[in-house]
Amino acid sequence: MSSKKEKVAMIKLIFNPFWLLIYILPFNLFCSKSDIADVTPPYNQRVTKSITYNNVSVDVVIDMPGSKEVDVLIVYHGTVFLDSKIMDAANNVLDKFKALLDKEMMIVSVAYPEENLLMGDNILHSEAALLWVKNRASEQLGVNVKKIFLAGHSQGGYIVTRLNTMHQTNGVIANAPGPLNLVYRCNQEELGLVATTVTCNLLRGTYGTTSSNPGAYFERSLLNFTQGFKSDILFVQGLNDSPIQMYSWPLYKSNITECTNCKMVKFLDLPNYGHASLFESPQAKSEFNKFLE
Repeated sequence: MSSKKEKVAMIKLIFNPFWLLIYILPFNLFCSKSDIADVTPPYNQRVTKSITYNNVSVDVVIDMPGSKEVDVLIVYHGTVFLDSKIMDAANNVLDKFKALLDKEMMIVSVAYPEENLLMGDNILHSEAALLWVKNRASEQLGVNVKKIFLAGHSQGGYIVTRLNTMHQTNGVIANAPGPLNLVYRCNQEELGLVATTVTCNLLRGTYGTTSSNPGAYFERSLLNFTQGFKSDILFVQGLNDSPIQMYSWPLYKSNITECTNCKMVKFLDLPNYGHASLFESPQAKSEFNKFLE
């Protein structure tokens, strides 16, 4: 029978920090965080989350359904100019798109920044949100992401159209995307024919006028992004939109129609509707939901 001294020695040996490290370390090395503890999805909740991808950070508002298996609709709001307003814009556009849906989806609304940025510079933040949903959302939210769609209104439509030249998804919907033609739009401001905007003021301060440097303005116009669509896309445009939008809309459509390396493109032009036609037209709502099937 072991002596009392031998029992004490054995206890000290078992609980020696060195041996505890030897036994515990392999478990930590070979078990991922997801193996150790499951993430409980925030079912039927709306949460705001700061995400980072490729060292680019952006805030997103996530509307979670009641299911772990989810199709995702990533939405992008229109122009608000001030970053103090982007969270309100992100929530508002989420509500607008959610009201259109005939089926349950997880909606991720991207609060991309605008203030003091040249038109198009926020494509990096918008892309970061898309790549996060593609590659990290399942693990971090505890869901199984299946299909991913993009949808945007106004500047948000500009963003999703550009993203469609960069990454493949299950489909893209752009309502009244713009600005289509920054050369024309900002030249109208220079001539005093329309009110000045922050967008053109920033471009003018960086590149000079449209007459002295039209190429710089065109590079950031949506007219410069009419080729190489990687996914099917539905464009919705109210034909009673602003004169500036409608001035370039026929040319934009024509350039896309001539695309030889684009996936399926569909245009839905809506007479008697304006800039928000997707959210107001019953026909647009029907086409929107068909596209998501």
